Formats: sequence, structure tokens, C-alpha cells
Amino acid sequence: MMPLLRSRMSTSRYANKTSQRLFGDSLPDYTCSVNSVWTLSALIMASHGNETGSVELNPAVLPLDWLLGTWESDEPGEGCFPTIKPFSYTETLHFTHVGQPVINFMFNAFHAESQKPLHRECGFIRMQPGTNKVAFIIAQNSGLVEIEEGDLTGQQLNLQTNSLARISFAKKPHVQQITRVFQLRPDGRLEQTVSMATDNQPLIQHLHITYHRSS
Repeated sequence: MMPLLRSRMSTSRYANKTSQRLFGDSLPDYTCSVNSVWTLSALIMASHGNETGSVELNPAVLPLDWLLGTWESDEPGEGCFPTIKPFSYTETLHFTHVGQPVINFMFNAFHAESQKPLHRECGFIRMQPGTNKVAFIIAQNSGLVEIEEGDLTGQQLNLQTNSLARISFAKKPHVQQITRVFQLRPDGRLEQTVSMATDNQPLIQHLHITYHRSS
């Protein structure tokens, strides 16, 4: 076997093992290809967040510095919607940066009792220069990709769907709108409230949870 091919196969096997260790069964196995290794590398980098602590926060996102760090849910959050049974969940939020005019984020939620992985969201936060306008660019593990935009008032973010796309085989009913509020409370807790509308349900509160900063 040629050395280069052996190297690629070895790297691919490492990619498979590493993807399972980091992401469980939520990702398919990687085949022996350079593209798959690059994809995994990007995912690993995203999972580590900002490991260059000396990098200064870009002034463009300085008004959002209160979000930075890792947040763990205090008590299980509450989820409800007319078409599903109410449920409780825990969640970890990661807000990081690498010096760009962007904040990176990753949200991981788990069922409070079974610890089964639930919704996962990742993406980027940007601000329109010279304004209080904020945009969240979000990818969800449900197959939904969304841009939410809104205003920053003090230490509260009010966001709503600006545009939305989904995979062609997404389950129905389809999500049509999401609103999201982040608020840093006087006691230092972070609070998040998410409302949702679908094809057959009007906009109604879907998720509510509070977090404490763990790092």
C-alpha cells in the first residue's frame, strides 16, 4: 500500500473514533477522504472554543461581553408546546471568541431524567457597527438553519426570526417563527425564553431556563 494512502486511511480511522468520542452517534462515520478529515477538524476546533485566552475581544462585539463564558442550567428548564408532552431539560451554553468581530456559540441540551441529548444549536453572533442591532446565525441538529435578529438593550437581547431554511425531509409541522430573549439578571443569572410558531400553532412560549456562569 502506498504511504500516502496508508496515512489517509489511518487519519480517517482516527477521525471516526474522534467524532464518536466528541459527538456520540449524532454524526455519520467519516470515509477515507481529505474533505471528511477537514470537516472533522473544523468540528473539533468548534468544540474547543477559544483556547487563545490572550486574544482581546473585538470592539465590534464588546457590548455582548457579558455573554462570554460557559453557563450551566441552575434547575431543569421547562419545555412545552401544544403538540408535545411537557418536559424538563438541562443545558450548557458556551460563548467564545477568537478576536474576530463575531462571538461563537454552542448550546447543548439534555433530558433532565434520562440525560438523552435533545436540541443542539451552534453558530455565530454579529452586531451591526454603530448600532444596537444583533444577529444570531444558528444551525440546529433538527435540520433547521435560522437567522434571528433583534436589539440589545442594556444586558437584554430580544431576537426574532429574520430568515429560516430547513432540510427537505424535515418533520412536519414545520417551524415558521422563533423568538428568543436573553437577559442577565441582577443576581448574575442568565435567563433564556424561547417562543415558537409552527404550521398549525401560533407563537407560544416553548422553552424557559436560567443558568449560572461556571467559567
